[in-house]
Amino acid sequence: MSLYKQIEETISTLKVESISKERKLTLQPLIDFIQKKTIANKPININFICTHNSRRSHLTQIWAKAMAEYFGVEKVNTYSGGTEATAMFFKVAETLENQGFKIQEIAEVKNKIYTIKYDDNSQPIIGFSKKHDHEFNPKSEFAAIMTCSQADEGCPFIFGAEKRIPITYEDPKLFDSKENQAEKYEERSLQIATEMLYVFSSIKK
Repeated sequence: MSLYKQIEETISTLKVESISKERKLTLQPLIDFIQKKTIANKPININFICTHNSRRSHLTQIWAKAMAEYFGVEKVNTYSGGTEATAMFFKVAETLENQGFKIQEIAEVKNKIYTIKYDDNSQPIIGFSKKHDHEFNPKSEFAAIMTCSQADEGCPFIFGAEKRIPITYEDPKLFDSKENQAEKYEERSLQIATEMLYVFSSIKK
């Protein structure tokens, strides 16, 4: 499947060799989960979880789905949630749009709802902030990926998770309202994209 040209151009700039050996060990349990499901020809449900479901969990959800499509790894369903619901931060949508995704705001409420597309023919990802156990998300047979240390420490049990894997990222929120905010959001998004590229390129079909 072809992604939007600009997303593919973004992917072409990513350098997997920038990922350290230690970080690859952190990513390996996710690779193992996806590989096991692929061999069994079962749905691959992955719920990316952070404290507020506002930044990192959305970036990982969206890039994971795009990379699954890019490498033709089938039956991948990505989700995101938080230990509490707030709102998807506008800079996340703006950053992803700059990297090639087509994003549309479909509900002007406090917790805005977005459609996020990576190609013209697939159903869009629906982006909004929600708790990890929201009805939008799977109830069983999923991997819970803890994308921030606060959620990993503060949420010791994720009901229904088949596997719990900590893959944490520095919060770009640290740079909100600072001169280098846009640069730092882009940097975090590209780091996540590079790691999801490594994960899905490792899957043997």
